[in-house]
Amino acid sequence: MRQTQKVRMADYYQLLQVPPDASAEDVKRAYRRLAREYHPDRNPDPGAREQMAEINRAYEVLSDPERRARYDRFGAEDDAAGGFAGSPFGAGGGLGDLFDAFFGGNSPFGGRPSGPSGPPRGVDLEATVDLEFADAVFGTQTEVQVRTAVACPDCDATGAAPGTSATTCPDCGGTGQVRRVRQSILGQMVTSGPCGRCGGAGQVIAERCPTCNGDGRTIDSRTYTVDVPAGVDSGTTLRLSGRGAVGPRGGAAGDLYVHLRVKPHERLRREGVDLHERLSISVAQAALGATISYETLDGTEELIVEAGTQSGEVLRLRAKGVPQLQGRGRGDLLVELAVSTPTDLSQEEEDLLRHFAELRGEDVAEADTGFLARIKHAFR
Repeated sequence: MRQTQKVRMADYYQLLQVPPDASAEDVKRAYRRLAREYHPDRNPDPGAREQMAEINRAYEVLSDPERRARYDRFGAEDDAAGGFAGSPFGAGGGLGDLFDAFFGGNSPFGGRPSGPSGPPRGVDLEATVDLEFADAVFGTQTEVQVRTAVACPDCDATGAAPGTSATTCPDCGGTGQVRRVRQSILGQMVTSGPCGRCGGAGQVIAERCPTCNGDGRTIDSRTYTVDVPAGVDSGTTLRLSGRGAVGPRGGAAGDLYVHLRVKPHERLRREGVDLHERLSISVAQAALGATISYETLDGTEELIVEAGTQSGEVLRLRAKGVPQLQGRGRGDLLVELAVSTPTDLSQEEEDLLRHFAELRGEDVAEADTGFLARIKHAFR
C-alpha cells in the first residue's frame, strides 16, 4: 500500500516534469511551458486536450500549498475526495496563470483596465542648492524656489470655465480607457488603451477656463523648506514628494529633486566621514612639545604635540568628523603635523641655531659675513 502511494504521488510531479521538492516558482514555470506546448488551440494533436486537462489538474494541486501537502501524504484520491477536480481553471491553475503563459499576464478578454485611469501625474522637477560646509556636516534647513505648474485658482484645477463643469466622456464612459478588438489564433482578443477623446481623464470640457485654457493649472513660483540631514555631501539628492508640478486637470503632483552642492572649507578637507587638515608647527614646538589651541567645527580643542614630533605625524581627534548619513556615530578629524623651517632668521636667532648645531656636532653652512649680509642684518 505504501509503495502504491509513492507511485501515485509522483504522477502529478511527472506530469509537470518537476522533482517532488520543486519550489512553487519552479512549478509555475513548468506549467506555463507545458500550457504553451499542449494547449488545444496551439497543438492540433488529438490527445493534446486530454493531456492539457491532466496538466491543469496537476497544477491545481501542486500550486496550492495545503493541497500539495495533502497530496504528498495521501496521494491523488484524497484530493479528489476533497473536491478539487472540476473546472480546468480552478483555484491553483486559474485563468491568470494560463493567460500569463501566453500573454505575460494580460488577459485577452479585456475586463477593467489594470492601470489607473484619470488625469495624468505631473512631471518631476529638479533644483540645486549650495550649502556651507558646516551646514552639510551638521544638517540645516534651507529654502528652494522653483517655477512650477500649480492648480488653477479660477477653475479649481477642473479646466472648466467658472459656472460650468466637466462631463463624462461619451467614448469611454468615464473610465479613461477604450477597448479594441482584434483576431488572434485564440479567437477575439480585447485590449485596452487610453481614450483618445478625453486623453484618459474620463471627462470632457465643453467650455474651457480662460485662465488656464482648460489645462487646470498655471505657472507660478513656489518656495519650499528643505530639511537637510546631517552628513550630506556634494552630489546628494533629496526628494520632496508631491512638490513637483501638478498634473493637468487635477492630476497628482510629481516630486521635487533637490541636488546639493557643498562649498569647500578654508582649512578642512573631507574624505568620507573623516576630516583632514595639514597643520604647520615650528621647529621648537616639534622638538620641545607644545599645547596648541585648535579650532574644530565643534569649537576649540587643545592639541597636544609631543616633544620630538616628526613632520608627517598625524593626531586623531575622535568623533570630530562628519556624522554618518542616516546612521550612528561620526568620523574623526585627522591633523597631519608639518614642521615648518623658518626662513627669516634674525642675527640673534641664527647665532643661537649655529650654537645649537655646534653643541650637537652637526655640520651647517658657513655664515654669510659679507658686506651685503651685514647691511641686511642691520635693517632687520
